[in-house]
Formats: sequence, structure tokens, C-alpha cells
Amino acid sequence: MAERARTTGTVLDRIVTNRRARLVEDRAARDEAALRERVEAMRGLGPQVSFVDRIRNGRLATPRGARLRLIAEIKRASPSKGLFDANLDAGKQALAYAAAGAAAISVLTEPDHFQGTVADLEAARRAVGADADRPAILRKEFVFDPYQVLEARAFGADALLLITMLLEPAALTELIALVRATEMEPLVEVHSEEELRVALDCGAQVIGVNNRDLRTFVEDLGVTERLAALVPGDVTLVAESSIKVAADAERMAAAGAHALLVGEALVLSGDITAKARELMLVGTEART
Repeated sequence: MAERARTTGTVLDRIVTNRRARLVEDRAARDEAALRERVEAMRGLGPQVSFVDRIRNGRLATPRGARLRLIAEIKRASPSKGLFDANLDAGKQALAYAAAGAAAISVLTEPDHFQGTVADLEAARRAVGADADRPAILRKEFVFDPYQVLEARAFGADALLLITMLLEPAALTELIALVRATEMEPLVEVHSEEELRVALDCGAQVIGVNNRDLRTFVEDLGVTERLAALVPGDVTLVAESSIKVAADAERMAAAGAHALLVGEALVLSGDITAKARELMLVGTEART
């Protein structure tokens, strides 16, 4: 595979520079053979679950009457908002999300800007255990190298974020195929009509629309509302970022989103179950 990441003029460039340096260290500490051994060991926790099925159809634990599925994110910090919770325990947070009925759990594993690690990913996966009704586990990371795909699988992921803005189209196509070959499904993130066209052309079946502009950090739920009409009906749509209250979730449901990816609002809520039910629109009627 040729050069995969491209210059974006955004915070992604700084993050990728850091990730390249970290990848050298990661490979030195744990080569691909070691990762493949971990993949086999992780099978003892039970089979992979379908990310698409979870965020389309939910779980037995999904609250009755929920109109949206929830991808609940384990997130200690962000470049734009700073520190949320330095002492966040990934395993405990995953259990709280699972108990609240989240369809999937997103784990940020980037260390320099989000204070996450692959140990958090494994902790979340081990916390939900072999329960056949468990949430799917998504690794949220800045992926441009096949090593990161195998690493995600080795530490317990069922799904993996790929960012269209970050990747050359040929690399996105190859990475989508590699993620699926590694028994996972990619959540392919877009922020514009052009990126959406690229993602669909490259084979994306789950589209995540980021409502935060990575150039300016401006948040606008209208991004999902504008792009949703361009997403084919057989493609799963996830609204990401800037979703804090029921009114935000209502707008995303009306636009056609199947699921929401929410981190900050849950981490800071003080009552994960109540906030999760609010954002899943439990017991509310669709607006006409």
C-alpha cells in the first residue's frame, strides 16, 4: 500500500505525526505475530458481534420504545474541549453503558490528545465479556496503517473508525476491505458531500457524519441533516458529535440517523442511564 494519510490542514495532521512516532514504538514492543496471537487469545471471550446489526436493531437490553440506537463513547479528553475525566475507568464505564442499553461502545485509544490507550479497548471488551447480547466494541482511532487494524482486532474491537478526510481514496478502499477481512466492520466518517461520495465509492456500508468541523471546531447538526438525504437506504447512518440533549437527538432522528455516537454528554452527565434514555428518545413520539 502506498502512502495512506494525507495532509488535511486540520488538527488531524498533528495527531497523525504523533501517531507515526507511536507506531514505531508499538511495533517494537509488539510485532504483528504477537498481535495475531492476541487475536486467537481474545476468541476465548466469545465471538465477534455484528456492529451493523447492533446499531440497526439494538440489543435485548435496548430500552423499550427507543427510537435511536446509541454508540456510547469512553472519552477522557479532546483537543477542542480539554480534560473531561482523568480518572475514567474504561471497564466500569463500559459496564455502565451496557447496562444503560447502549448498542455499541466506542473507545478512544489515541494517547496524546485524547488520553486513551489500547488497554482501554481491551478493558471495555473484557468488561462486557461473553454475553451474547453485549454491545459491539468500536475502536475510535486515527487509522492509516494496516498494523492499527490488526491491533484493533487483537485488543477486542468489533468495529473500527476510518476517517475519509485523513485517507487517500485508494487507501480507504484497501483499509475498508482489510477491516472486514479482520472480522470487523468500518465506521467511515465524513463531513461533506464530497467525502460522502468518496466513502460510498470506496465501499462504506456504515457512514458516520461528524457534526464538528475539524478545521474550525464549529459544531453544526445541520451537517447530518444536509448529508442524510444523500445516504442510500441500505447504508447505516450514524450522527457524530454535538449531540447533548433530547432536542439534538430528535433532529438527528428526523434526518434519518439510525444511531448516535455520543461521548462528552454521557461522560459528564452524572447519570448515564438517564442521559442514555434521553438520547435514545425512549418513550417519545416521532415529530410529524
